[in-house]
Amino acid sequence: MQTTGKIILITGGSSGIGFEIAKLLSADNKVIIIGRNKQRLDEAHAKLPNTIAIQADVTNENDVNRLVNEINIKYNDLSVLINNAGFAYAYTLGENVDARTKAIAEFETNYFSPIRLTEKLLPVLKNQSESAVVNVTSAVALTPWIAIPTYSDSKAAFRSYTQVLRHELKNTSVKVFELLPPLVDTPFSEELNGKKYGMPVTDVAAGFLKGFKEDQFEIPVGVAVDLRNGFFAETARIGAFNAMNQLA
Repeated sequence: MQTTGKIILITGGSSGIGFEIAKLLSADNKVIIIGRNKQRLDEAHAKLPNTIAIQADVTNENDVNRLVNEINIKYNDLSVLINNAGFAYAYTLGENVDARTKAIAEFETNYFSPIRLTEKLLPVLKNQSESAVVNVTSAVALTPWIAIPTYSDSKAAFRSYTQVLRHELKNTSVKVFELLPPLVDTPFSEELNGKKYGMPVTDVAAGFLKGFKEDQFEIPVGVAVDLRNGFFAETARIGAFNAMNQLA
């Protein structure tokens, strides 16, 4: 994948993985960072050269429509969409934990919202000679972590969607990538002891950029490499996908 001279949109771009990816890409591209917290977004924008900050909540349909309209008018040569925004509850399943409410909130951010945004931006992406959708899932999309049970569910669903989307767009200019990070040292993971056990966020961003440049459509980093390559080997995964869809 060519990684210079592009317009790139990153949701959740004001902090964590999204911010670090924006930092790497902004030197040679125009990067649009999306966030719902204006103060945090403005602070990130001030630290990143060659970026545009647009305040929007990807779970809010009116915000999404406004964002898509702005892209169509001002940035209709957008060629990379990175669906990075995420939300999680740290809890354990059991009685009186209201798992349903937590799951609804997690799926809204981690699954339904990126599906909607991707669908609305596909016409723009398809107009480019080379373009990409990058979906940030997680190592817990491969096997769940009991500390974040319904977040794990939402990322597993997002991984499944990503695989189908890749298949459906295989004859277009749009390449579909998946970034699978483990626990990462970001504000997002503070409740999960990410400061102590998390992978440095700069390493995640560097791993992503390497895989993105090499057209590695599934990009596991850290412990996700062993999970994906050991328990979910690519040949077995592709064979299972093909068999399920009668493509073998």
